[in-house]
Amino acid sequence: MKGLIKITICLTFIFTAIVASSQTRITWNSLKDVKFADKWSDEYQAYYSIPEFGKQIKKLDGKKVIIRGYIIPLDVVAGYYVLSANPYSSCFFCGQAGPESVIEIQLKKQYDNLRMDQIVTFEGLLRLNPDDINQLVYILEKAELVEQPEEN
Repeated sequence: MKGLIKITICLTFIFTAIVASSQTRITWNSLKDVKFADKWSDEYQAYYSIPEFGKQIKKLDGKKVIIRGYIIPLDVVAGYYVLSANPYSSCFFCGQAGPESVIEIQLKKQYDNLRMDQIVTFEGLLRLNPDDINQLVYILEKAELVEQPEEN
């Protein structure tokens, strides 16, 4: 009987650890749970958009997530990449989509084989950015490549 109780307790701890460390696969539709309001910046002498996050996306703030998209290298030397719902020719930076369609990728380690418009999958901690005008609305911290792109 004592052995059965010990096994049950061990299995409970293992199951809890697995669930606690698991990640959520999100889609670009998940990231649309945001509205924007314009705010004036004295520093930049321009209006910029402030995000107002919805309840569902707020639940994912600080959680480990997985997302798939198009990689856009902005500064390869500095390791600054963005993941986009769309290829570069129709992404946020070209005026074809909204700020909710891109995620700033803060890599845990450098990857040498990331190329423009490759479809890749990353895992990392999702952070919502409500107020830093110099960063994107969504940031994936400690990001790791889950699905390695094929070499051509």
